[in-house]
Amino acid sequence: MATAPQRPATRKIDYPTGDGKPMAETDLHRNDMVALIETLDDYFADHPDVYVSGNLLLFYEEGNRRKHVSPDVFVVRGVEKKRRDNYLVWEEGNAPDVVIEITSKTTKREDKKTKWELYRDVLKVPEYFQFDPTQDYLKPPLQGFRLVAGEYRPIEPVAGRLPSQILGLHLEWDGTELRLYDPTTGSRLLKRCEQRDDAKRNAEAERHRARSAEAAQQQLAAENERLRQELEALHRRMNQE
Repeated sequence: MATAPQRPATRKIDYPTGDGKPMAETDLHRNDMVALIETLDDYFADHPDVYVSGNLLLFYEEGNRRKHVSPDVFVVRGVEKKRRDNYLVWEEGNAPDVVIEITSKTTKREDKKTKWELYRDVLKVPEYFQFDPTQDYLKPPLQGFRLVAGEYRPIEPVAGRLPSQILGLHLEWDGTELRLYDPTTGSRLLKRCEQRDDAKRNAEAERHRARSAEAAQQQLAAENERLRQELEALHRRMNQE
């Protein structure tokens, strides 16, 4: 009895998790990148459908292991917040909504042309920011662009900062650092190291308050004991008279 030929099973493609390239150009670039990822991750901690990552291979063409990019920092809305080995756009259903590149003169061509065209034409990233912490070539060193009718248009500063409509935050250049400013609170978001410093200061202040309260209680108890003894002595004198 004849049997129908079976179609060969589709082999699952193993997409890599690294490209062999260094994490960042310099320690400074790496520190800026990590600080931004951590700060954004903390800011969106209570949003289960906002994914923050960076220096992660992002594949944008199914079946092609060569079609990938590794944004320094990126944010995606509408996807699950979870750990990933890589980011497969067709599986997630969403491309990044915001990308931030910590750029330098050695990555100038990639950030200004290759990634620019990829983010604009293929991934259609709504907001793209570039920050040059050492001011190698970008003038000014922080620049932002918003996708309008298929083209990137410069984002106009507000009080010296670049507003991100998607993040609800403003990006601010401060020396070699890129900081995030919350216009609703009128203050910068704290980096994790600053949060730890604040926690230490608050803990020390709380210990100081506790010690002061204990000392005050001891002083009050001593004063009460002094008054009690004086009152007893007065009673004794009155009884003797």
